Amino acid sequence: CSNNKKRVGFRYRCSMWSIKKKKFKIVKIDCKKYNYNIKYSCKKIINKYKYIYIGIVKGGYMKAFAKSDVGKVREMNQDYFYISKPEEKVQLFIVADGMGGYKGGEIASRLAVETSKSYILNNFDSIESNDKEEILKLIKSAIEYANLVVYEKSKENKELENMGTTIDVCLVLGNKVYIGHVGDSRVYRKRKDFFRKLTTDHSYVQKLVSDGTITKEEAYNHPKKNMLIKALGCSNFVEPDVMVKGFLKDDILLMCSDGLTNMLKDEEIVKTINENPIEACNNLVSKANENGGYDNITAVIIL
Repeated sequence: CSNNKKRVGFRYRCSMWSIKKKKFKIVKIDCKKYNYNIKYSCKKIINKYKYIYIGIVKGGYMKAFAKSDVGKVREMNQDYFYISKPEEKVQLFIVADGMGGYKGGEIASRLAVETSKSYILNNFDSIESNDKEEILKLIKSAIEYANLVVYEKSKENKELENMGTTIDVCLVLGNKVYIGHVGDSRVYRKRKDFFRKLTTDHSYVQKLVSDGTITKEEAYNHPKKNMLIKALGCSNFVEPDVMVKGFLKDDILLMCSDGLTNMLKDEEIVKTINENPIEACNNLVSKANENGGYDNITAVIIL
């Protein structure tokens, strides 16, 4: 909390569990009153009102839901994901969609997620948590390191040759989400009535759309829509897209593999989220399977 000494009178909003009333309550904590020490402030509140401290979050208690499914055609699920627990200091979410050879994709996606996660968690305390450039550099370095690990692993075994994976990393800090992206898995943000894709696919078809050669509708049914022009682990270096976006109260983030977006159009995805955000992951995967389930399907919802 030492960084907040410049912000006189700054108040935290914390989610705490009321032992007495047996329910969550949002508690405003004035750090100035306790010399800007958030842990001491929480301790005082806990002792006074009999609360259990849960965590500092975006206007309350952050929730995340995830579902991954093999689909109706594939024999193996080569998608992999990670979501932080609500009480953890670093709110980190990662989705990867592996490809290549027998078990190669499964190994690539798992290795990419675990390596990038470990890199971020191990180095998070060494950066300024309010420095945008340092946070983006951390995510970029984590993905570049994961790329090298996957690439070196592919050289160890002939069966793993040419394996690779997509990856999307979301690090939520306050009212911002810091994103790292390689491949054609996607991150969307729903804000009120607007549903926006925050990432740009690294695919041949997306390049055609960007160049104005084909329309978005034509891209959806294009025979080469799964052809990537950039993936993690296919060479000894990759340049990820990194960005920071707002993540305000009532915003919803969706992270997903192309097994979902190839089966459902954006209009159907946002309609499903609107119907029941908490059950959206299960419902989205079910609908993708109903439409054919030609690939592995992974969806992560962050509220």
